[in-house]
Amino acid sequence: MTTTTSLEQGLFSAADALRSKMDASQYKNYLLGTVFYKYLSDRMLYYVLELLSDQPDGTLEHAQQIYEENTGDQELIDELRLSLGYIIEPKYTYNSILQAVNNHTFQVNQLGDAFNKLESIAPDFDGLFNDYDLYSNSLGSTAQKKTDTIANVLQAIGKIELVKTPGDSLGDAYEYLISQFASESGKKAGEFYTPQQVSELLTRLTLVGKDYRNGMAVYDPAMGSGSLLLNFKKYVSNPERITYYGQEINTSTYNLAKMNMILHNIDQANRRLRNGDTLDEDWPAEEVNNFDAVVMNPPYSQKWAATKGFLDDPRFSSFGVLPPKSKADYAFLLHGYYHLKHSGVMSIVLPHGVLFRGAAEGKIRQKLLESGAIDAVIGLPANLFYSTGIPTVIVVLKKDKPDRDVMFIDASKDFEKVKTQNKLREADIERILATYAKRADVDKYAHLASFDEIKENDFNLNIPRYVDTFEEEPPVDVKQLAAEMRTIKEEETKVTTELKQAMAELVGTDPEAQQLLEQLKDIL
Repeated sequence: MTTTTSLEQGLFSAADALRSKMDASQYKNYLLGTVFYKYLSDRMLYYVLELLSDQPDGTLEHAQQIYEENTGDQELIDELRLSLGYIIEPKYTYNSILQAVNNHTFQVNQLGDAFNKLESIAPDFDGLFNDYDLYSNSLGSTAQKKTDTIANVLQAIGKIELVKTPGDSLGDAYEYLISQFASESGKKAGEFYTPQQVSELLTRLTLVGKDYRNGMAVYDPAMGSGSLLLNFKKYVSNPERITYYGQEINTSTYNLAKMNMILHNIDQANRRLRNGDTLDEDWPAEEVNNFDAVVMNPPYSQKWAATKGFLDDPRFSSFGVLPPKSKADYAFLLHGYYHLKHSGVMSIVLPHGVLFRGAAEGKIRQKLLESGAIDAVIGLPANLFYSTGIPTVIVVLKKDKPDRDVMFIDASKDFEKVKTQNKLREADIERILATYAKRADVDKYAHLASFDEIKENDFNLNIPRYVDTFEEEPPVDVKQLAAEMRTIKEEETKVTTELKQAMAELVGTDPEAQQLLEQLKDIL
């Protein structure tokens, strides 16, 4: 019988089998993929137990036995397909593969065949295990060493109970694991993950003053691992009525988002995810394309095509100019804004340059301001993200604003330093949200700027133009300073006198030493 261990212990043990062989950006594929496959397998076996056993709380070993005994039952197979959307043959269950590991008969191709079989049976899982390279030289220099490494990972994760966990605990643990890999992997891997505190802020900004108890559609055109979209579950009253739309250009990260959604129990009918280039090809185009909330943390100042044909694209055509080829920041913003419902709210993280850069970006910014699209500009602390240390801003946009005022918030100084990263605290998030909702000036923190004020500043949105955070130096007590200087001078004179007296009693042991001594006396 398998001994159960905690998710954290199991993952740490599994990671130990890989840490010395590769960095976190590589071994995340093995750990996340293994956790995902075990979850699917165990979930199916427990369902078999529920359907066919008078002991629905039995073990996986018992479930495996019953499944093998009834593998020819077509009604069972049909029920599994209908309810779960997939089936895993008895010889390919995680339990069966783990048994081969324990019996020392396991070969890596057995796991590869299991992945291939699942993908062929359930199209929703197609390509999810492409990054799980069973034959990578990083696993070992020989076939046996590769097998042993994978076997160690399977054994460690095999001890974890993944299905019978309360609520979203598995999904949340998976999310935590993703964040750890982003942290350990540095800049490159950090691009697929928005820190949880920033995700929370972006999500909650779109929900201020809104009630979506009857359902909502949310969209992230640069979704990474899907963490930003999944936050909506935590902050609406009927999370089962959320429909998630997301697009991601990187195939590996897109697969990660699909796994993340599945492990958070998002029904297939409620998720529309796509692997594609958001800017080059507009999506969704033929489906519902107006969203209650659009959230985004796109790659900053990325290059994009910006060919003349995009001037006819409805996402950009009304602005008359295109964002520059060298900086796609406004291209992402305009794409998201185009897909925003008239009553919806959009929040996007961007570099500070979008607030003041001129040329085409200046014209786009002016048009957005003239139409009342920009609702708030929120300055964030530097070094919040794993992918960059630069300070960033959140721009909040709406289509149904009754005015053209812009709320400016300078939250750049409110954070907690954790090791090498800065982190927003819950109090920092609450302060931003409360200030945004109230839309009133807060000394050295926030200012509600009128359109005329912004126009006077030539549509420059640089935060220091609107929020004065200058702190005056405290007044100097000249009398106290003079007294302190006098005391220091007296102490200096006393020490110098004492040193001269001590030096006068010294005699050199030879002419050269005496000459050096005289020089020191002259200095004093």
